[in-house]
Amino acid sequence: MILAQLSDPHIVAAGKLFRCPMQDTAPDAERAWLEFDTAPYLARAVASLNALVPRPDVTIVTGDLVDHGEPNEYEQLRHLLAPLSMPVFVIPGNHDAREPLREAFRDARYLPAEGYLQFAIEDYPVRLVALDTLVSGKHGGMLCAERLGWLDTALAAQLDRPTVILMHHPPFATGITYMDNFGLDNAAGLAEIVARHPQVERILCGHLHRTIDRRFAGTVAGTAPSTAHQIRLNLVADARISFIFEPPGYQLHLWQQDSGLVTHTAVLDEWPGPAPSSPGL
Repeated sequence: MILAQLSDPHIVAAGKLFRCPMQDTAPDAERAWLEFDTAPYLARAVASLNALVPRPDVTIVTGDLVDHGEPNEYEQLRHLLAPLSMPVFVIPGNHDAREPLREAFRDARYLPAEGYLQFAIEDYPVRLVALDTLVSGKHGGMLCAERLGWLDTALAAQLDRPTVILMHHPPFATGITYMDNFGLDNAAGLAEIVARHPQVERILCGHLHRTIDRRFAGTVAGTAPSTAHQIRLNLVADARISFIFEPPGYQLHLWQQDSGLVTHTAVLDEWPGPAPSSPGL
């Protein structure tokens, strides 16, 4: 089984532009800003997945699907995801809004009709268990007792099935201080549950717009790159957030019965480099 992961596309309504800070400066200095359309980046990611051989069995999108949680943004998102030639499942991030998202994907029938947007997909060799870490109006996320109780029950129902947990906010500090300040509340509660369930192969997250991995509660938790802009890698304490146009990308999670789950990170398209002078290896 091949599971493709896209993350943080931040789609805006057709005809609108996404605005982001482009440099990290002192508090009293003027910041540089860039406005651009995030839609072509997601379209390139979708085309890249469709062109893969072998093609992924399923695609997940781990939150911040759109930028303002508005219905016309979700309409644009659905239009951009429609060409995917495999099933796609989405979860909310802090930029999303539950009810417009639920309404936009109502025909897919995997999202619950009310409450948190949490679900389990049983149709593949690896089970997909999705968590909703959204706190409306906040950049940070949380897992309350109700959400964690649902997870505990879902994992206990299939103890022998290899499982990945999907969530937007990673359950660990990354050293990128600004983002860590808007991290996940009650990661300890999550760790307690995950530690009891060794069938959890990975915890797949977004939010950081970078590829970052860490051991967590007996498994591996990691974040995927954005399909558009990346967060600048800055480990200076209390540095302000800024974005950078490093190559956008996606992840592929390959499950094989004899070797478990292996994660690959890929960038979109070809990037400049020297012309080959002899056949490659």
